[in-house]
Amino acid sequence: MDFIDLAKERYSLRSMDENHPVEKEKLEKIAEAARISPSACNLQRHRLKIVTSKEGIEKLRGCTNCHFNAPAVFIISLEKDTCSPPMDEKSGMYFGLIDIGIVAAHMSLEAAELGVGTTIVGMFDKKKLTEEFNIPASCEPVLIMPAGYPADGGGPCVLHKSRLSIDKTTEWV
Repeated sequence: MDFIDLAKERYSLRSMDENHPVEKEKLEKIAEAARISPSACNLQRHRLKIVTSKEGIEKLRGCTNCHFNAPAVFIISLEKDTCSPPMDEKSGMYFGLIDIGIVAAHMSLEAAELGVGTTIVGMFDKKKLTEEFNIPASCEPVLIMPAGYPADGGGPCVLHKSRLSIDKTTEWV
């Protein structure tokens, strides 16, 4: 599929079929998209946990309301030890967080290419998630990404295709 077509078709899936597991091979390809994502200074600061067990999914549901009944969830963390200093003093940018955003974008687009729906989520109890999934102190969970197939009636929200015109978002100088 053409990249622009893929990007237009990808949407945040918020109603997943919890009884239709995502194939391990597809989860591995999504993780590979994360692995090859570009990062500042090629530090590759992201760390993933892929939650698929029934016990893990139940624990995750206790950490967020934004689980969307997903049969698989990626926990995307930032390896803090490679972020010295965490903010670039010249630009004021937190490149580790930018890198995590790039990882999530790559993962969500690869998932869409594979026919798997995802939603990029930042609303979760970070402390509880860290404890429940034994995330080391050197890492900070930044995003979770529920992944699955649409439940009956699942699909894009009504605003999905509503976009500002390019002249509202882009300026040639």
